[in-house]
Amino acid sequence: MEAAGHQSYSWKDRLAYWGFRLIVALIQSLPIDRCERLAQLLGTLMSRVIRIRHALVQSNLQRVFPEWPESKINRTQEQMWEHLVLMLCEVAHAPRKIHRENWYEHYELPDRREMLKLALDPRPKVMVSGHFGNFELAGFVTGLFGISTTTIARPLDNGFVHDYVDRFRSSGGQFMLAKSGSSSQVEALLAQGGALSLLADQYGGPKGCWVEFLGQMASCHKALALFTLSSGAPMMVCSNIRKDQPLHFEMTILGIADPTCENCPDSIVSITQWYNRCLEKAIRARPEQYWWVHHRWKGTPPARTSKSS
Repeated sequence: MEAAGHQSYSWKDRLAYWGFRLIVALIQSLPIDRCERLAQLLGTLMSRVIRIRHALVQSNLQRVFPEWPESKINRTQEQMWEHLVLMLCEVAHAPRKIHRENWYEHYELPDRREMLKLALDPRPKVMVSGHFGNFELAGFVTGLFGISTTTIARPLDNGFVHDYVDRFRSSGGQFMLAKSGSSSQVEALLAQGGALSLLADQYGGPKGCWVEFLGQMASCHKALALFTLSSGAPMMVCSNIRKDQPLHFEMTILGIADPTCENCPDSIVSITQWYNRCLEKAIRARPEQYWWVHHRWKGTPPARTSKSS
């Protein structure tokens, strides 16, 4: 089998894929409450014994919450790993447990009126979230609501795993575009009034738009703001946080920037700062459901040069 793009389909990848599918099958064979207990055990193991990326997570939490004692930082790191393991379990169970006839048993939608209004708007839409809550199920379930979205993401290195994940995402009405070489497809999608969904808290490189995020300067991709500025698409920032038990969520609109309304951010910097502040407020309320394990604050903001008089 030939590779698609930079995806790999070697025999090693096939072996890794079957190992991955075995893990998925084992998770699906467990009741969801057992998965929760498993997540608690693995969270303790990963944070206290194996200490995966321990220094990075500690550094990120200390950077954002300098007033926290070490005990609270350690506990939040443990809860983060519990959340990430349980998130994977929920993704494995969701196609069998959540469907169009029962999604309301798993989801609370306090902003359903605004969501419906935006879904029916003939204009294009830009839906923004972050590595927060169960962001994988957010795209899956919006498709069940009848809101078809297209997401830009980097293809996974293992082609077999990528195809499997892509089938899961598309089963709920979410479609994927490769991160590179998709500009013409994105333009066509927005021109047709489609909905584009993106994870906003990703490093935008040294030439990205540098704004404050959780009290620290972070580089963001300029494209997110440009999608709204160039097409007139309203931008909606949302979150999908787990409530008091697995597979029970609250999907909330954190903010809407509509170019037709007064006081709407109207530049790359102002839009980028706006959606980061929306995400920041939600993350500070539930820090254990944020992905502190990634390098969000890489690089150094470029020095501002002053014009000589």
